[in-house]
Amino acid sequence: MSDDAAAPWLVVGLGNPGPEYAGNRHNIGFMVADLLADRMRGKFKAHKARAQVVEGRIGPPGPANRRVVLAKPMSFMNLSGGPVTALRDFYKVPLERIVAVHDELDIDYPTLRLKLGGGDNGHNGLKSMTKSMGPDYHRVRCGIGRPPGRMQVADFVLKDFSSTERKELDWFVDRTADAVECLIAEGLERAQSAYNS
Repeated sequence: MSDDAAAPWLVVGLGNPGPEYAGNRHNIGFMVADLLADRMRGKFKAHKARAQVVEGRIGPPGPANRRVVLAKPMSFMNLSGGPVTALRDFYKVPLERIVAVHDELDIDYPTLRLKLGGGDNGHNGLKSMTKSMGPDYHRVRCGIGRPPGRMQVADFVLKDFSSTERKELDWFVDRTADAVECLIAEGLERAQSAYNS
């Protein structure tokens, strides 16, 4: 147990690498990871696990201050499981200390929900992670809503947030980063009661 107690948390922002994807709905996980890195005053560096990582701490000084590895897998979304599993093994992170931050179609924009475990709901990043590690990791689910009209899901998630959505995007990313910090410092129930909407 003592080894486990010293293990860091691994916060994975899910997205696709490359500037052409940066503003996509599918990349909200990357946006949150970038903000958390800024708050930790860290810069992402390449890791051999095909990911960019920042190591630092989250939470107030004292016992709630936690060691954290922030990661952005540099594989494409549907291959996220490989880099995440490699990071888990490298940093010796127990599954219940892994947090995936991702877009969620079945929740309206800009709504946030946190949970532990569950299905992948058709999300390719989660599908890949669950296939590699099992489902029992934390999820911070950023609602993006469903595509309008007959638009295909794949087209919708790979489009940038609309101009209307962008008015609330900074607030949403900020709130999501707060929720991640709360989850790590104070636990899932506290974070759910404060941030689930």
